[in-house]
Amino acid sequence: MIERRTMLKASLAGVGATVLLPEAALADSDGLPPVSGMLGDRRANEMWYQFDEKAFYHPSQEIIDAYGVIGAHVGGDNFVFGFRDRWLEMSALPEYPRNYTEFVAPLTPQLTLLSRLELTAFDAFYAPNSLRFVEAFSWFGQGVLFDPRRADVQDEVHTMGGYTFYHGWHAYLRAMMFLNISRDRWARIDPVIAFAWAVQSTAKPSAHVVNPPLPRETIARLAASWLPRSPERLDHDFRSTPFPEGILGG
Repeated sequence: MIERRTMLKASLAGVGATVLLPEAALADSDGLPPVSGMLGDRRANEMWYQFDEKAFYHPSQEIIDAYGVIGAHVGGDNFVFGFRDRWLEMSALPEYPRNYTEFVAPLTPQLTLLSRLELTAFDAFYAPNSLRFVEAFSWFGQGVLFDPRRADVQDEVHTMGGYTFYHGWHAYLRAMMFLNISRDRWARIDPVIAFAWAVQSTAKPSAHVVNPPLPRETIARLAASWLPRSPERLDHDFRSTPFPEGILGG
């Protein structure tokens, strides 16, 4: 098992190097077929494309049913926001995490399914804890992954559609951790997600055109700050909305 400090050391060595590949280079990128007009790392584009395919644009009926059960339990127009709001409420109380664990316990089957979906999507393209996995989240936060296959839904840039979606992601990852659903995996991924939140909050990318990358030193600074953080520390950090403490709105 690679410890968090090992991942941090690797990240500082290379995560700041953001390269926008020209179309001619895409055919030989990891053996994936070229996509005309695509910009950014080919494998990262594919990972996020396939992730969205399975989780959002074309989910299986099993996943749709799970979303329905989760949404009915947590409330809200979107189950991610429902999780966010319930977590923000309960994590502010002295009974946390016991209160939150009891609240999410009925969702164990659905969260187990969602955990398997997301981890399978990640593992199909990256080794767990690898530098390239961290880079994929850095590029996601910077908004430098342009995928013309999403032009039909005007969502060509692989990036988070709203900053507090990161809060919702942390909230249901914490639910998985408290229920011992791939606890160690999610404990290692949680700071990577928080890192992407900090990157995106700094870059404030457009969702429709490819964005200029952040300076390497900025990415390195954010990596040094965020990747070592524990999920317990992130419980504090994600109470800041929509941006992390110290990062102002644009």
